[in-house]
Amino acid sequence: MSLRAVRRAVALGFALALCVLQYWLGRLRGPYTLERRALWQCRTARLVLACLGIHSNVHGTPPTRGLIVANHLSYLDIAILSAATPCFFVAKAEISRWPFFGEAARSGGTIFLDRSSRSSATSVARQIGERLHLQVPVLFFPEGTTTDGGQLLRFRSRLFEPATTAGVPITAVSIRYVIDDGTPERELCWYGDASFLPHLWKALGTAGFCAEVNFGEPHIYPDRRTAADSTQAEVEAMREQRVAVLQ
Repeated sequence: MSLRAVRRAVALGFALALCVLQYWLGRLRGPYTLERRALWQCRTARLVLACLGIHSNVHGTPPTRGLIVANHLSYLDIAILSAATPCFFVAKAEISRWPFFGEAARSGGTIFLDRSSRSSATSVARQIGERLHLQVPVLFFPEGTTTDGGQLLRFRSRLFEPATTAGVPITAVSIRYVIDDGTPERELCWYGDASFLPHLWKALGTAGFCAEVNFGEPHIYPDRRTAADSTQAEVEAMREQRVAVLQ
């Protein structure tokens, strides 16, 4: 058993308990607006990353409004990106049923998508359109699932439509995991049939881990397919650029 993993697991438990306490104390100051929920989630994510021993290097300027799209490697991406900037996530509906984390996601203002339901996609697109008027960006993963980082899946275009219809800026962001001892990135990716708890335990035991986060420039696109293809190309280029810089 890894002593490092045990130590971090205990620290994580205390951190999550503190975040719950902060949330309920915050309710004493009045109802949580969507913006306050995003800020609480950002503070929570920063505390969780500190407990997990995950450092992040953020390049570029995180947007304060509009739509953000990113590649997807693991559930860790949610904490990493939320720590980088307050935002609302679009997540698969299964997460809403996870113990603790599902309730935390709801408390942070997450929009849940049932990928098997056309009506759910329509509802989510409507909610995204409503939130694009707020001064907090909406973030989703257009690959639709996590990967091992070897190659991006084609970006699905449907959820880009609220932004392209409204003429709202869309920002691409790339994530890359860098492990100090040279272990390949895919060892920290959560994909395929990997179980959550064994993967979390491995992440807790990783000696040194940094997340390289690169924000591109915001752009307005004429239609959803152009937006999806352009942002996918941009994310691929940013990931390759970070590899070149790190080598």
